[in-house]
Amino acid sequence: MKRILTILLALALVFGLAACTISVQQPEQAQPSQPAQSGSKTPAPTGDDTWAIYWYLCGSDLESKYGCGTDDLLEVTKVKLPANVTMVIETGGTKRWQNDTMQTRVLQRYVYSSAGFELVENLDMANMGKPETLASFLKFCKDNYPADHQMMLFWDHGGGSVTGVAFDENYGYDSLTLDEIHKAFANVYSLSESNPPFELVGCDTCLMATIDLANTLKDVSKYLVASEEVEPGGGWYYDQWLPYLCQDPSMTGGQLGKIICDAYYNGCTMEGIVDKATLSVIDLTKISTLLKAYEDFGDEVLMAACVDPSFINKFARTATSCENYGGNTREQGFTNMVDLGHVARETQTLLHSAKAVTSALDQCVVYEINGKYRSNATGLSFFFPYTNDMKTYRNYTAISACQSFPYFYEYALTGTLQEEGLAYVKGLSEGTEEPVEEVETPKTMADMGWEGKSLVVNDEGSAVLTLGPEANDLLAGISFSLYLSDEASGVVLWMGTDNDIFADWENGVFTDNFRGSWGAFGGQLVFMELSYEGEDYNLYAVPVLINGEEYKLDVVYDFKTETWSVLGARKPVDANGMADKNQYTLKEGDKIDIIWYMAPAGTTDFKTYTVGTITYGKNTVFEEAWLPDDTYTLVFQMRDAAGNYINSNFVDFRVEGENIYAEPR
Repeated sequence: MKRILTILLALALVFGLAACTISVQQPEQAQPSQPAQSGSKTPAPTGDDTWAIYWYLCGSDLESKYGCGTDDLLEVTKVKLPANVTMVIETGGTKRWQNDTMQTRVLQRYVYSSAGFELVENLDMANMGKPETLASFLKFCKDNYPADHQMMLFWDHGGGSVTGVAFDENYGYDSLTLDEIHKAFANVYSLSESNPPFELVGCDTCLMATIDLANTLKDVSKYLVASEEVEPGGGWYYDQWLPYLCQDPSMTGGQLGKIICDAYYNGCTMEGIVDKATLSVIDLTKISTLLKAYEDFGDEVLMAACVDPSFINKFARTATSCENYGGNTREQGFTNMVDLGHVARETQTLLHSAKAVTSALDQCVVYEINGKYRSNATGLSFFFPYTNDMKTYRNYTAISACQSFPYFYEYALTGTLQEEGLAYVKGLSEGTEEPVEEVETPKTMADMGWEGKSLVVNDEGSAVLTLGPEANDLLAGISFSLYLSDEASGVVLWMGTDNDIFADWENGVFTDNFRGSWGAFGGQLVFMELSYEGEDYNLYAVPVLINGEEYKLDVVYDFKTETWSVLGARKPVDANGMADKNQYTLKEGDKIDIIWYMAPAGTTDFKTYTVGTITYGKNTVFEEAWLPDDTYTLVFQMRDAAGNYINSNFVDFRVEGENIYAEPR
């Protein structure tokens, strides 16, 4: 133990040999993908249309810890509203308001109008994560504050398709699921796809630009504005877009949505947090074409899997390599949300229906912004299970926008189809040359005896794992884990995972590209976990304590510039499926403890262990550094579409300066 600690604390002495470094700094300002309306001349007031914005402000810990709700309320009250624009606000869902106006032990309703800001009703405490609470607010708004154009605004954390929005801190972070949201609207309004009651539904939350939510709201609203990715705590920068509505209340929900997107982009740019920003405007009046294309896409995926079960892993390998949101690793937790257009684009050579999905997305996603490290965002995400968590899968089936994908995931996760799913497949295959009567149980990694598969060292000193052509059929992905062992102390340090591998999928041959270097921050080696593998950049999650609180640093390696940078820090997805909206930006003076994982030799019982405290400053960098002289162990890690993992045998590498010597076991 002392030896490992000594190595870690001495790392700063060898970092002069770092392969590449970059200071942690604000990213360069990028530009929206289209001309920014919010940067144009403010239009003159036109028309006498009325607007009512119904704001469901569930404060949660965003308010109790950080005051984010209060900040947004202050932004709103900077804007003087005209007589034809009114905001109706319901507050609750938090243990503490960081202002002297809102009260904690009641729900409160406020109205902000040309007459000012006033409390109009106190209500008994209630769970804002229940449909009855939302329906009560909607009825109050409908009865007392109708308008020509109505906008519903959800404010809080978000969790994607499965867990929804409005996580009430007073009720165990219970949230509004998509079916509950629709139930609340249906209890108050006559819903119609041809004449929806709302002009716009906005989600100032994380992760809610999903095809499942778009399907949920297609008879509720003409437009949806939401983010595929997590949002910063500052949210939508209300004082930057609300004045435009006040100037021109004759605008449509689509026009307002574009202004909201541009204001959001500009605000994120000013705060240096734009690189992973996303926000999109979805025309729900055009969503039916996309829903049909999505169902056809799912049907083709399902049929391909039933005809050839190896397709399950091939599709999963593509999906897991595409842009995903909110975190989908063991370090970050799992939201199970991936970009729909990116997956469709990457599967066009496999699936005829994929092109129709991308075409339909282009029609209904009428505007979007995205940062340079969200370059593949197409405006809407869809659910894809990154784990074999059957509870999450079952919750998804209740809100899915199509029938076929739930059956495909059932087959992928369990290896079979129940009676209902099999009947659906039989119906799809009627009239084809080979009708499906039953499905084959897919072969698994365990059937192949690959657990502990031996490695060989080639002439170049690299470790080679040879699985054969069946790897292409049975694996959804492959990476490696790196370890540092201390035989004298009887402990092993797990250093993390990476994908620096030469993969020959056709022949099932995988060769490491271990170069004797690893990520380091502020003079300390870190544990880092690969979270996204792209053509232009990789993303990593790095566990740390910041001023005593658990976070994951969001680290990017940019292949174009060959540089590393820290984009910020977030807390992992919690047990309720709630993604953290409050991105933390490192500040000078922050105390950062590096977290490692340690286990007794011969076990996998890894526990967290902190070593070294960094005081963050302007010269603190994330870098790729040469490892100190020692012996390191590399293990290939294989995974399948059902979220199962197995490991190869070990290979040891002796690092001596810049020289690396493989030592096969």
